[in-house]
Amino acid sequence: MTRKWTERMKYRVLGTSGLKVSVIGFGGGKLSQISAEEATKVVNRALDLDVNLIDTARKYMDSERMIGDAIKGRRDECYIATKTLCRDYADALAEIKLSMKELNVAHIDLYQLHGVSDNSAYEAVMKTGGALEALKEAKRRGWIRHIGVTCHRDLNVMRQLIETGEFETIMVAYSPLDQENVTEIMRLAAEIGMGVIAMKPFCGGDLTTPSPLKQDGPDRVVVGSLKWILASPHVSTVIPGMQSIKEVEEDVRVGDMPLDLTDEERKGIVSLIGRFLGDFGSSCLGKSWYGQRFLYEQRCLRCYYCQPCPQGIVIPEVLRATDMYKGYPEEMKHLGIELYRSLKVKPDACRECPCCVQNCPLGLPVPQMLKEALSVFSRI
Repeated sequence: MTRKWTERMKYRVLGTSGLKVSVIGFGGGKLSQISAEEATKVVNRALDLDVNLIDTARKYMDSERMIGDAIKGRRDECYIATKTLCRDYADALAEIKLSMKELNVAHIDLYQLHGVSDNSAYEAVMKTGGALEALKEAKRRGWIRHIGVTCHRDLNVMRQLIETGEFETIMVAYSPLDQENVTEIMRLAAEIGMGVIAMKPFCGGDLTTPSPLKQDGPDRVVVGSLKWILASPHVSTVIPGMQSIKEVEEDVRVGDMPLDLTDEERKGIVSLIGRFLGDFGSSCLGKSWYGQRFLYEQRCLRCYYCQPCPQGIVIPEVLRATDMYKGYPEEMKHLGIELYRSLKVKPDACRECPCCVQNCPLGLPVPQMLKEALSVFSRI
């Protein structure tokens, strides 16, 4: 990396990879939704604003090719990360070569195993003749510089991936809503020196849906969400998906803001998101946001303002277990069941006192939701 970075952007070391990356990275997953000409403008605007990590994947249609075209003449200004869904050696090695061709680069800075999110995927990539062996071979040949992994939902698999010591980075879905409950996972990864890349910072787009109240519109929610993520001492960088110059400029400006959050600022962000989602739900549904769900059926903000419950119910975890069971694919619903069974106090302890409803930023009907959870899990 030859470019001298300016003070417009903060940088953090991406774990043991040693790469000094911009705290705001470029997520290339949405580039296929725009023209190649526009993609070039968007990527170059990000580079102009000192973003130096560009992430994409073989799965993202022609995103690799668009990025390759966009960075011509500017390769030394950025680190390129991409991913493969292949699980065996031969296919993964072929995809690495294809990625290099599409990106038009002599090497890829970070190559990741994409979506190792269940036991079968884990076993496939880790076995003899699996995809991990291909990445190691590609590293020996100089095709890739560093090896990472991305995963969703299954915390046990995430722990196994971390414990192998094979990966320099891990990418997880993280936002102020902590939709996949990865806070502890990020800590574990950072403790052993893995770089942590936060994806889906706006919870699959739910936190950028236009609000009917301009003062609480997506602009402030975007800034608040990114600051919340980067306030974590365990996050190396966050990669919001970008497909317009406006999005680049909105996201990147967080890169030179103070990133430490006081308790008061944290409460303010939670309150802002609560009002934002509440306003959006009311405008769309003509009623409270209780009917509005976002990623993985989540409704609770996981802010813990409802705690402590006089009866000892850990309300956010009960609701998280319910959301997991309802929102996860069939083969992963067991994760919700396991979480529910691990709770010491079950929702039948609820006495319907008003404390939780009064403290909830969304005013959710918590006692009713606890009854629903009890009904769901009593049948299992």
